[in-house]
Amino acid sequence: MVEVSEQRGPRKRATMLDVAAAAGVGLRTVSRVVNADPTVGSHLVSRVQAAIADLDYVPDERAQQLRRGRSGTIGAAVRNLADAHPVLDAVDRAARAEQLALLAVSTDDDEDREREAVLAMCRRRVDGLVIEPIGLRHDYLAAEIDAGMPVVAVDRPAAGIAVDAVISDNASGIGMAYRQLAVHGHHRIGYLGDDERIFTGRERAAAFRACVAAGGGPLDGMVHPGPLSAARITAVLDGLRRAGATALITGNAETTIEVLRQLGPDAGRLAMIGFDDFPLADILRPALTVVAQDSRQIGAVAIDLLVKRTADPARPVQTVTVPTELIPRGSGEIRPEEVG
Repeated sequence: MVEVSEQRGPRKRATMLDVAAAAGVGLRTVSRVVNADPTVGSHLVSRVQAAIADLDYVPDERAQQLRRGRSGTIGAAVRNLADAHPVLDAVDRAARAEQLALLAVSTDDDEDREREAVLAMCRRRVDGLVIEPIGLRHDYLAAEIDAGMPVVAVDRPAAGIAVDAVISDNASGIGMAYRQLAVHGHHRIGYLGDDERIFTGRERAAAFRACVAAGGGPLDGMVHPGPLSAARITAVLDGLRRAGATALITGNAETTIEVLRQLGPDAGRLAMIGFDDFPLADILRPALTVVAQDSRQIGAVAIDLLVKRTADPARPVQTVTVPTELIPRGSGEIRPEEVG
């Protein structure tokens, strides 16, 4: 005998009318309770909340968004989602604390992709934008900003528009790294960093040149900003060896990791300090000395500025510079005579 089991259809989702009927109140009272209206009496709040719990009622977020004129969502455009992104993680944590959902996209270091992604989020009517600028101009956002869209730039300022920004103290970080190597006896120090079309690449390379000039060291053949590629880094490392460099400062985590990959077991034979900390840097042998950015603070400040800009669109534009920290772990403390 074939056993036939009876299956019930999906349970109908409770509506606000169902809640009103179960609680014995008017529809408007349920709406006021759902929207946390403080003028509703506590006895009515209790009745409505009990009915909501009994019926498993879930408010229609889309309807609430229409009433509020806000989506409860902010957009974030960052360089690369495929890699670990501590600042994006911090932005997400800070956004959640403000009961904001985060919609994130990757710009892949491409100006056209950045514009396309950012404007797509604007069309979806996000309540604000956090961007890690790549393009040389961002005035395509001017109309959105004029219409009330709050925008905060992280890691580097946006160009062509006046928006709030949160950046790290790049010059101080490079200065700490250079002095740490100099204190440990290095005079021929190389720099390998990001493309100077990017604000952080430009700032860090300029800070390195200023340190070398102040310290009287050689600049010729020692400063190498440019796009991240394995072939370029191979060529730079070969050139630095021929130039007699005994130490190296790398301009970001991606560059540092590629350098370590190429050096392999010989990584300990070069004094090295990386700008940006990253997971596992502390378990290398020797462990990697880094200039660490305060990602948690950057994310928290970015969301704070976004919330304040939303509340007061006319407030003065602000750029917040977050301090960096040198974390000595061993690789930056190798002396020239120990370099092979």
